[in-house]
Amino acid sequence: MKKTALITGASSGIGKELARIHAKEGGNLVLVARREDKLLELKEELEQKYHVDVKIIVKDLTVLESAKEIYQEIKEAGIEIDYLINNAGFGGRGKFHERAWEQDLAMIQLNILALTALTRLFLPDFVKRNEGKILNVSSTASLMPGPLQAVYYATKAYVTSFSNAIAEELHDTNVTVTALLPGATETEFAKTSGMDKTSLFERAFEPKDVARDGYKAMIDGRLNVIAGVTFSQRMIMGMAPVLPKKMILKQVRQMQEVKE
Repeated sequence: MKKTALITGASSGIGKELARIHAKEGGNLVLVARREDKLLELKEELEQKYHVDVKIIVKDLTVLESAKEIYQEIKEAGIEIDYLINNAGFGGRGKFHERAWEQDLAMIQLNILALTALTRLFLPDFVKRNEGKILNVSSTASLMPGPLQAVYYATKAYVTSFSNAIAEELHDTNVTVTALLPGATETEFAKTSGMDKTSLFERAFEPKDVARDGYKAMIDGRLNVIAGVTFSQRMIMGMAPVLPKKMILKQVRQMQEVKE
């Protein structure tokens, strides 16, 4: 029987590649994003190439009630979701006290509140059926504080912590929760966040490679998967807990400063 995946932020980047992977596996899709034209293009591509059913929902997840509206629309359509993939998110660089509060508030709404609300809405259905998988797209940014991206790093720390906690709560069920922690990835995130001019994004990975690692980890029911990082970056992340915190903070700040 075909599995149906709900993917947020599906119009580009990692979300778009996750949709392609799932469709290639023969699964149906519910794709959520703000840009209707991009969703329609992807729907046509996947339905023609893989002969799967694709429903699109145009929704801005920074709006408080959007998660509930998505859930209700899916219920009314009689669609049963097997995989919930919370991919939508964005960042933004700059000193916290200088950034527009409205931007950071929208970031918190999308990266934390929408993800949490969708998980809360669909998880009881998964538990009742005793099957289902959740993939929450976090970031390697969740593993440390992020000067010049203070709010973004903090939101991703929440995503990883939240995902791991509920995964353990579900230990006696067949429902799994996986956190995907990408490093620098070639998506619209870099440009919209202003990170494309920093040393951190000098070597960014292809979104399809990150999506492939995340999808496989979700299917396998793994707790966390780190994707899109170099060997040296893995070494730094491994050493971070034992290095002086001020040293780590300085290094992260320097990596996120715009190069002249």
